[in-house]
Amino acid sequence: MQTPAAPPTAEATGHPKRGLVLTTMCAAVILVVAMVSAVNLAVPKVADSDLHPSPTQLLWFVDAYVIVFACLLIPAGVVGDRWGRKRALLWGLGVFAAGCLVCALAAGIPVLLAGRIITGAGAALVMPATLSLALIAFPPAERPQAIATWTGAAGIGGVVGYLVGGGLLQFLPWQGLFAAMVPVTAAVMYAVRFAPAAPRNDAPLDPVGTGLLVLGFVALLYGIIEGPATGWLSAPIVGAFVLGLLILTAFALQQARSKHPMLEPQLFRTPRLRAGALGVTAAFFAMFALFFTNAQYLQYVKGMSPLTAGVAFLPLAVCMMLVSRRASRLTARFGARPVMAVGILLIAASLLCVSWSDARTPYALYAVYLLAAGGGMGLTLPPLTMGIMGAVPPHRAGLGSGLNSAAREIGSALGVAVIGTVTTSRFAAAVDPAAGSGHRSASDILAAAARLGTGEHARAVTAFSDAAGTGYRVVAAVLVIAALFVLRWHRAQEPE
Repeated sequence: MQTPAAPPTAEATGHPKRGLVLTTMCAAVILVVAMVSAVNLAVPKVADSDLHPSPTQLLWFVDAYVIVFACLLIPAGVVGDRWGRKRALLWGLGVFAAGCLVCALAAGIPVLLAGRIITGAGAALVMPATLSLALIAFPPAERPQAIATWTGAAGIGGVVGYLVGGGLLQFLPWQGLFAAMVPVTAAVMYAVRFAPAAPRNDAPLDPVGTGLLVLGFVALLYGIIEGPATGWLSAPIVGAFVLGLLILTAFALQQARSKHPMLEPQLFRTPRLRAGALGVTAAFFAMFALFFTNAQYLQYVKGMSPLTAGVAFLPLAVCMMLVSRRASRLTARFGARPVMAVGILLIAASLLCVSWSDARTPYALYAVYLLAAGGGMGLTLPPLTMGIMGAVPPHRAGLGSGLNSAAREIGSALGVAVIGTVTTSRFAAAVDPAAGSGHRSASDILAAAARLGTGEHARAVTAFSDAAGTGYRVVAAVLVIAALFVLRWHRAQEPE
């Protein structure tokens, strides 16, 4: 007598509404990533508002969200493992909406910055939960494609931020950008009810490790952000870098000795996890450096409006989404290392080409550079993400997702800080050597040059293009150096 076959398990067949679940997770990711880039377009309106922010306050207005987002991502992944990923996602979306509302209603800079910090904390809870819930909804055979789709959504989130932010800011005051996010977030929260309930585990929280990680990273970013204005060799900046390194060293020692570490050091003994973490950081370092400076290039040099500048960035977004959906098949056919190598070379080549662009560069040619960057990101990110998620145990999927997302946001924050520092410093010195290392913003310098006449403004625009080109070449060099380690580590065989 033949024994009847056992019915397929839920894990083997996947969630019946997994397409809707994946769409919802991608929408949540796009929402929180878009806020990283969209706020850059709001800076001019905030600067001209009744809040009267100083240049330093404007910089922290942009970076407060990314700093909190990046620092809390790994702890947020642990929270999702412990409290439930669906619950963490709902709480994160609620906190994100509350932070946006605080920003929209802010009557002073301290309240505005507080709103940005709250929004970043909510985003940190959202990001890792989305990937882990998306993986649970799909059977193992379909997970690589789900990861590729999620990766593409996370990657184009910055471009969506430019498009939506540019459209809103074209017709609304800066408060409208934040107010519009509240109903959108509520709609995503409603759709989350279709997501599966993920199993929990008793992963312990690590408040000491979390505090050390946040303080160390904030100290390093403070040095990068404040360095041009304060002076790179000044006591506050040198002290910030030294303090940041000491605190992060203390974090590593604390994690190694803790019985329940937030981020187990032994995970990084896996070569492909190291490759994935560094590779994702380097890729987003390059991508958000491009985002940050490209918005200024298109407006200052090419004379585009915020909305037109956002639309002009579409080639990168479309190409990245299309290529990322095919990256898993290419990886299965050719292997991860060749696919990543081609992707990284495309990104580096696009940065070098963009670095030579100026006011005379036709947009059609510039769009080709953006296509190359989008294709490179689409090829590179899916195998890197799969390497990270495959290196952690299934019951710690929240931690793996948090590590992956933290690498993305840390890379984004560093990319903006580094290219902003290089570009502003060289631009200020070229236009007015007495300005030192960049006490004035590019907008202030160009506005002052325009008041002196067309010729002076043209010279200032050329100086900005040259300074931005230097920044792009620095970013490309860092990307290539990081890629050498990534490809080397990825070649190493993991232990059986």
